[in-house]
Amino acid sequence: MSKKTRKKSPTASLKKPPSKKPARAVSKTSAKKLQTSRPPAKTPAKKSAEAHASAAALHKATSKKLKADAPQKSVAAAAAEAKAAARPRSENPSARKQPDPQAAAAPGKAALLTEGAKAPAFRLPRDGGNSVSLADYAGQKLVIFFYPRADTPGCTKEAIEFTRLSGAFGEVQTAVLGVSADPLRAQEAFRDKHQLSIPLASDEKHEMLEAYGVWGEKSMYGKTFLGIVRTTVLIGIDGRIARTWRNVKVDGHADEVLAAARAL
Repeated sequence: MSKKTRKKSPTASLKKPPSKKPARAVSKTSAKKLQTSRPPAKTPAKKSAEAHASAAALHKATSKKLKADAPQKSVAAAAAEAKAAARPRSENPSARKQPDPQAAAAPGKAALLTEGAKAPAFRLPRDGGNSVSLADYAGQKLVIFFYPRADTPGCTKEAIEFTRLSGAFGEVQTAVLGVSADPLRAQEAFRDKHQLSIPLASDEKHEMLEAYGVWGEKSMYGKTFLGIVRTTVLIGIDGRIARTWRNVKVDGHADEVLAAARAL
């Protein structure tokens, strides 16, 4: 067989395919490029630190601006403050004790007269249509018993006891006067019903009652109200309070007052 007529084998006529790079090498190269082109990811700790630093910088800038905007004290004002702080407490007006509004007497609280105080003057209408005053008893001792209400059991017993001892009180130059807030008509009915011989005065306006500190808060059956606190006052010849009895218990009270008047 000649060269011209020689047939090429099918295997020899086929071209070899181009060689391909391994897929692994391509993927490594691409991954490397991606890593170099992307910024590194921040960790949570790094993010927190950056946020804290940013907040601190903002706070510092704000504080600096506020200090710059605040009015500066003058030298004279600063010196005055230092001088006031150096004063003794008694000379420093700001250190003086201020009055306590709670220390004032509350409304309805009776302020009882102290022994030795001058008895407040008064003039009141009395049973029978006349009037009675403190000046009427000048030169003698005076017992004033304040009772809550005419013709009630305790007040009736008290008035009867002072009537019973009125002669004994007269022997020691002591007059006796009963006072309540009842109207004159009620006082006269009270006198006639129990044959009372001592004068009874009416203070419906509560002026004398308040002056003597016997008009104040009372309580009964869980309720609070204003009224006369059963009180007796012994006034000396000098016109001053010699003795007071507050929240009187009726039994034996008139006898105790008589003993005090005798000793005065």
